[in-house]
Amino acid sequence: MNTMNKKIAAILAATVIGGASLSSILPAAQAFAAAPTEANAVAVLSSLTDKQIQAAVQELAKLGIMEGYADNTMGEARQVTRAELAKLLVKTFDLKSAGTTSFSDVRPEAWYADYVTTAAELGVLQANGSAFDPRGTVTDSELTAAVAKALGRDLKSVEHWMSSFYSFASHATRGEAAYLLQTAHRAIPSEQASITDVRSLNAITLIVTFDKPLTAADEVFAKAKTDFSFNGDLTLTNMPRLKTGSVSTYIVPTSVQQAGTEYSLTYKGQNAGSFQGSGTKLAITSASQVTNDTFELASLQANGVVDYGYIISAYSGGRGANAFVLDDNEQANGKTFQIISSMQARQVTITPEGGAPIVAKYVPFTQSTDGKQEPKFRLPEGQQLEPGVKYTVTSDWADIAEASFTAGSFEPLQITSAKATGETSIEVTLAQDPGDELFSGRSVTLTAPNGDKLTATYKYSSRKGATGVFDLANNGKLAADTVYTIEPAGDWAVASDVTLGQK
Repeated sequence: MNTMNKKIAAILAATVIGGASLSSILPAAQAFAAAPTEANAVAVLSSLTDKQIQAAVQELAKLGIMEGYADNTMGEARQVTRAELAKLLVKTFDLKSAGTTSFSDVRPEAWYADYVTTAAELGVLQANGSAFDPRGTVTDSELTAAVAKALGRDLKSVEHWMSSFYSFASHATRGEAAYLLQTAHRAIPSEQASITDVRSLNAITLIVTFDKPLTAADEVFAKAKTDFSFNGDLTLTNMPRLKTGSVSTYIVPTSVQQAGTEYSLTYKGQNAGSFQGSGTKLAITSASQVTNDTFELASLQANGVVDYGYIISAYSGGRGANAFVLDDNEQANGKTFQIISSMQARQVTITPEGGAPIVAKYVPFTQSTDGKQEPKFRLPEGQQLEPGVKYTVTSDWADIAEASFTAGSFEPLQITSAKATGETSIEVTLAQDPGDELFSGRSVTLTAPNGDKLTATYKYSSRKGATGVFDLANNGKLAADTVYTIEPAGDWAVASDVTLGQK
């Protein structure tokens, strides 16, 4: 986080920020049973304005989420306690639990007992053994972690919503908690979400904003493909993906748009607006061969191109420090980025010098692996790149700066061992780490002594170094007390006397 946005150390009395303006909203009968101790009744100013804090507190008060103290103040500048946060979280997200947990420092009749129990049982707030510490204060990092868990949203997004005042070890105030929860409440998914804005970003990508995030069920590709309807022959090509740091803005991949064409969009049968098809193609740096039947297209973040995997909420946790937030103008740190949306169903044309064009299809789960943006494309089954021949790659969705390469001869991968990990899966290990996702789309054949055969197909994204997981196809199962011979299906690899025994 930008250190310039950290809290300014300035101690002030708990009643300085005008809670009195809300006294007419909340009568004393609604107040907490007791205010925090005097030791917790001081705080630090954040870079939030009084207006922002007041707006957040007032919204949560009207929703019945946040209540004040017996003196009719909201105590915005007080450090929020763990008990208060438990209540805020339970009421904001309507959390439910069995309510069977008890703590040595939480009296059953305490106003916060049920809230604490629910938050702890759901893992939203952590307890220290049998003690909950209800009067303890909450750091910014603890606040963001709790909100992320309660909402079911990625931590990076929640930290972004809090970025104007976030400081890892600093203690959060009630006003700051209200500000964060105001945003988080608006980020609760809804079955009734409707589109408020749609625009074309590039030839294969839309940016679509809803008034609320979609539910997990509405994001599923099969349903989304039905819910999103376009005129002409434009179609959805994969599920919409929520942008990291946004409340409800999605990256939506489409088939190739026709530049200048006016498209209309309906969502769940309702008119959702129109947009003009984009003629902007993705800037790809180069094309190069990676195996005898596969080539890749490389692009660079340094050149302002980013794979959507680095900027969507669903993947932010797994991308670690490589994940980041793009604002509404697709900018980060003042730099504008092109977004590569899902490559599912994409294809390109590769033409040998003096020969006929060949359509090559995208190899699933290879568009961004090992920190690189190098989606791979494979020739039709049985075809290979001919060594010494120059090939040129063309596309209706990408501009490729170095589009040609001369094919070479690649040695097939070498399978050295295999072992069962259960009745339906095996691990296949290569002689060395290929350093990339070269298992994708590949299969092996398992042959029993009696001639019975099983096929196992690579489980996408399972490779760890030289080893990848292969799942048996067609509900196949390994037979007990049987030694199988392992061979690659096709020419992608070789295996010499590789066997697998299942007990």
